[in-house]
Amino acid sequence: MNLKTTTSMALALGLLTGPAWADMDAAKAFLDAEIGDQSTLTREEQEAEMQWYIDAAQPFAGMEIKVVSETITTHEYESQVLAPAFEKITGIKITHDLIGEGDVVEKLQTQMQSGENIYDAYVNDSDLIGTHWRYQQVRNLTDWMDQEGADVTSPTLDLEDFIGTQFTTAPDGKLYQLPDQQFANLYWFRYDWFTDPDIMAEFKEKYGYDLGVPVNWSAYEDIAEFFTGREIDGVEVYGSMDYGKKDPSLGWRYTDAWMSMAGMGDKGEPNGLPVDEWGIRVNENSQPVGACMARGGAANSPAAVYAVEKAIEWLNKYSPPSAMGMTFSEAGPVPGQGNIAQQMFMYTTFVAPLVDSAEVMNEDGTPKWRLAPSPHGVYWEDGMKVGYQDVGSWTLMKSTPEDRAKAAWLYAQFVTSKTVDVKKSHVGLTFIRESTIQHDSFSERASKLGGLVEFYRSPDRVRWSPTGTNVPDYPKLAQLWWQNIGDAMSGAKSAQDALDSLCSDMERVMERLERAGIQGDLGPVMNEEKDAEEWLSMEGSPKPAIENEREEPKTISYDELVASWQ
Repeated sequence: MNLKTTTSMALALGLLTGPAWADMDAAKAFLDAEIGDQSTLTREEQEAEMQWYIDAAQPFAGMEIKVVSETITTHEYESQVLAPAFEKITGIKITHDLIGEGDVVEKLQTQMQSGENIYDAYVNDSDLIGTHWRYQQVRNLTDWMDQEGADVTSPTLDLEDFIGTQFTTAPDGKLYQLPDQQFANLYWFRYDWFTDPDIMAEFKEKYGYDLGVPVNWSAYEDIAEFFTGREIDGVEVYGSMDYGKKDPSLGWRYTDAWMSMAGMGDKGEPNGLPVDEWGIRVNENSQPVGACMARGGAANSPAAVYAVEKAIEWLNKYSPPSAMGMTFSEAGPVPGQGNIAQQMFMYTTFVAPLVDSAEVMNEDGTPKWRLAPSPHGVYWEDGMKVGYQDVGSWTLMKSTPEDRAKAAWLYAQFVTSKTVDVKKSHVGLTFIRESTIQHDSFSERASKLGGLVEFYRSPDRVRWSPTGTNVPDYPKLAQLWWQNIGDAMSGAKSAQDALDSLCSDMERVMERLERAGIQGDLGPVMNEEKDAEEWLSMEGSPKPAIENEREEPKTISYDELVASWQ
């Protein structure tokens, strides 16, 4: 299953070197070496799908295409194994660049602003759906597949099999992006410690309730306190893990999940309406009208302040001292070192490297840890979004020439095809197809993935969602989050002051968009400012401060939780 193994295999078979040639022999060599029975298609169906790619690619043979994505295990596999195989099979040379997520957004933004064709296709988060829909600078895939791209759209694409297309579809009902990888933020914990009779008894004696999966932040806080400083198996343990470096990834931590888990936004799935997890309010026409409480937004509301203050408190009290200086990518693998008791949100893209860590895996290949839904804060209510799913998705810019867009679209479909998706999912564990999730090979592997398969097969899965369409310009607004919240993390500002600055900065961007009229009747139409108390007195978000923000702690048995998913 490991990337090194598959890459070595591909090298041995000559798939990564030599001149480009496009025929079924190359496809068969790839299927033999890489896919085998790890596909939802029969071998005959796999070959038929490959033959279609060979035929559809003929007009583009010899063309050199550049695509880009963030650096995660799934995309490493695509770049190192699938791209070379695609070249051998189709004759189209693919350069699949791997860069930081923030850099992907920056390149995309530059292409939007300049019209220069920097990349022929991007894997960028569906968090940009509001941007893509409003600016209309990306190809609408619904029309593309029916019109210009019809001759290069696979008859076996099967859009209904994708689990994330609701997140890449705009309010106009059109599909703007094709999911390539998807992963959730879930609660991660040391199951072996949580089920140790001595530890359980000590916790019960100290706190008066059972040690288990925390349902709310009060319980998470107690568990973090309980484990921090404790020595287990000769190792000093920390009760929580997080990151706090002033860096673009700091913003994702809040816009992705933290604010929604705290309960800042409104009820509504996949995203709160009219106020979402960014604190942005929209009107009945999906036009942004404000982010500060004075305009009906919630980005500086009591719930937002509570979210930031708790994050800072727990980072300082219960995480390793180095965590404050870490980024998303640096912090993600740390639980694999064996000294972390729990993590509020584990992006499941980090599960793939965790299963290779001897410190957190048993000798029989089963994990010492489990995954469960993250706990929610005191402002959270039933019917609200409960967490985040990253849906990295193929996006074709209108500035890309049609022939290059067609060739890139063939590659995008190839790496998400039914032929390869089961194998790709075993490598990266970033599921995008229902048929893959239900594949027998994942039933066999489920016990070694700590609840990941059970989660993706559960009806609960749909309650985790990416950023929605309230955000009118993701690249411009996202950078404001890490810059302002970074001031709170460093102690330069209070949480309230940092969030006041954040919402004001977001509103200035939206005001500029309104004045420019660049997004037409989809762009912001800002509310007039009024006393925030008027909004706080109304039902929904922004919500007034809760006097006692520490609610009664509540936990649940992990085994009971998983049973409820069956």
